[in-house]
Amino acid sequence: MVGSAVERRLREAGFTNIATRMRQELDLTQQSAVESWFRQNQFDLVILAAARVGGIYANSTYPAEFIYQNLMIQSNVIHSAYRSRVERLIFLGSSCIYPRDCPQPMREEYLLTGTLESTNAPYAVAKITGLMTCEAYNKQYGTRYLSLMPTNLYGSHDNFDLLNSHVIPAMIRKIHEAKMAGTQQVVLWGSGRPFREFLHVDDLADACVFLMDREPVHSVLNIGSGDERSILDLATLIAEIVEYRGEIVFDASMPDGTPRKLLDSSRIHSLGWSPRIPLRQGIQQTYDWFKRHWSEAA
Repeated sequence: MVGSAVERRLREAGFTNIATRMRQELDLTQQSAVESWFRQNQFDLVILAAARVGGIYANSTYPAEFIYQNLMIQSNVIHSAYRSRVERLIFLGSSCIYPRDCPQPMREEYLLTGTLESTNAPYAVAKITGLMTCEAYNKQYGTRYLSLMPTNLYGSHDNFDLLNSHVIPAMIRKIHEAKMAGTQQVVLWGSGRPFREFLHVDDLADACVFLMDREPVHSVLNIGSGDERSILDLATLIAEIVEYRGEIVFDASMPDGTPRKLLDSSRIHSLGWSPRIPLRQGIQQTYDWFKRHWSEAA
């Protein structure tokens, strides 16, 4: 999802010499393969969007895969970029790096000030390691590596698997399928009370291009929308967009995750960037994309 959005935005900005690889073409967890790929190309900029990601179920079920694959991917790419004399790299982290009970809104300096949310701690630890790797290379080698911490992302090309996806694509598919089947009730995980902030993936891609040639004072920047909704309100909004008339029920025996995650994005706002896609518009676009590709997601 993120990689395709970044590529689209780069092409819109006039860039044509873009090197990308699909998972089946290049296994980023394999150091020798990554090093060989960097030797074959002369990169001016690397945007590291590749990662193993998922929702609460996936993080809880596959913690070893989440920490191993993310550590290997980012370590191999960052080190190969340095060895190939790539001075500018943008590493994409996650708002999951902040403590579970972090003060709100979450500022970059709150990192490592408390205990992580247990349902995604391995993933968060991997992303924290990536951020610190970039800072270490900047300090020792004089590179210009920047870490962006986006809030919850959604958009076209998302993963709509009911077990392994994030909250928006999972809700879109579940509510859509209930509508198509004529089911009068949809059961969703958790209490519905946690609050989340959501950012369209095209806005994140725009932030990446915006920051390519800028030199912010800080090497870590939050990327958020400022639009915070309860999970209950989000489900209600998605049901309206899908035009589902049935009942939304929450199963409070299932985990909620972090109670609240709202980013303080004042650092990047001070540079002149702000998101452009409102949540309702973004979810409508995502739902339209999902309907066009529903057979692939099913």
